[in-house]
Amino acid sequence: MKARALMVAGTASNVGKSWMTTAICRWLVRQGYSVAPFKAQNMSNNSYPCAGGGEIGRAQVAQAEACFLESEPDMNPILLKPNSDTGSQVVVNGKVWRNLPAREYYGQFPWLLDQVLAAYHRLAAKHDFVVLEGAGSISELNLKPTDLVNLGLATRLNVPVLLVADIDRGGIFASIVGTFALLDENERSLVRSFAVNRFRGDPALFETGVDLLETHTGKPCMGVFPYLHDAPLDPEDGVDFDGVGEADSDIGIIALPHISNISDFRLIPHARRIQRPIDAHLPCVMIPGTKNTLGDLAWLRKTGLADWILDQHRQGAKIIGICGGYQIMGDRIDDPLAMESAHGSAEGLGLLPVRTVLAAEKTTRRVSARTPSGIEFDAYEIHLGVTTARGDPFATLRDGTPDGIRTATCTGTYLHGALENPQVLGELLGRTIAPLPSRESTYEALADWFEANVNRKRFEELYLCS
Repeated sequence: MKARALMVAGTASNVGKSWMTTAICRWLVRQGYSVAPFKAQNMSNNSYPCAGGGEIGRAQVAQAEACFLESEPDMNPILLKPNSDTGSQVVVNGKVWRNLPAREYYGQFPWLLDQVLAAYHRLAAKHDFVVLEGAGSISELNLKPTDLVNLGLATRLNVPVLLVADIDRGGIFASIVGTFALLDENERSLVRSFAVNRFRGDPALFETGVDLLETHTGKPCMGVFPYLHDAPLDPEDGVDFDGVGEADSDIGIIALPHISNISDFRLIPHARRIQRPIDAHLPCVMIPGTKNTLGDLAWLRKTGLADWILDQHRQGAKIIGICGGYQIMGDRIDDPLAMESAHGSAEGLGLLPVRTVLAAEKTTRRVSARTPSGIEFDAYEIHLGVTTARGDPFATLRDGTPDGIRTATCTGTYLHGALENPQVLGELLGRTIAPLPSRESTYEALADWFEANVNRKRFEELYLCS
């Protein structure tokens, strides 16, 4: 039996597609379906290793968990990891394929489409229902000839679409009506309904707005969904790292241009985002992961942040580096194969006695580790570097391998997710850190949110009965 499918698409980026997709995944599981998530092409430096090997976008990992599934590369066959303003590392079926500028990437469209379709059909053969997530806006007219992830894919697979718009950002009428106005007849037939997301206040006050939207689009509204608080999802990309945090926070996170795996900071969402030197002393400064270690190291020097970090350290600040940030804190970084940049090599900040060589093979794996004080935690590695360290390790993996290095004032580690453990983070900061709600409780809250606000009769008629 062929799997049924639904695509959750958007009027723009960051309108809540991942939230809606995750909510629908768990809600459909509650209805008794075997469900799998799918995003053909994701652009994100926030990735996660699959248990069976390879890496995919973190949002699809969360969606797999919502379906009670182990994540696999078929759920996100193409992952673009930007490493410059015009190019990305292209991960296909979980493995690094090439580093390509955008123009060359689009030239590979026929082959990439074959990979996408093959991955989708493998998933569809194993499940009752596949929930696809689109990317950005579905009305990017210039991208239609090489569309792998939105209506180009929905049309090829004949998948019905739910359009999501964010009322909190304003312009809800223009975004929804304008989107439908730019679709051709076949595309309009596939986009069967729309949802108004992130509504604040009494939804009854928007009843007239719903009527106007339905009149101007000729499509039914699937629901007005309120802004959902206290149900944190792992961020998909750097859009979720925008803003400055709280000005009085005593923790600073360096907002690197090619920052990666920002979920490392989910326990400290109010930390300051540091993009330039500030006239303040902070007790703790964190240097996150990056998709372009040497390029971002050069940026630190150009902006004066390298000297600022060293000055913060001289004044007693703790400096914590994760993955690329760990490499930056060392004595030297070499990239003899030009894996991430054309910079070749550079002296690091010299805060830790480590040297790194960027290698051809990427390490992507899940691990369990223990700190010297005995805190056990789960983590994961996604890095190209091979680092030689001299000193006491940050932690020891279950197989006895040491990771990272820890001194009285500086810590470096390859273990993404270590700082998502409240005990580990609390030990490093010298304070108690409150845990977030469990991911399982978040998936349940999302399904409850969808159940409470969707027009169930319409949803079943348009997406479950065809």
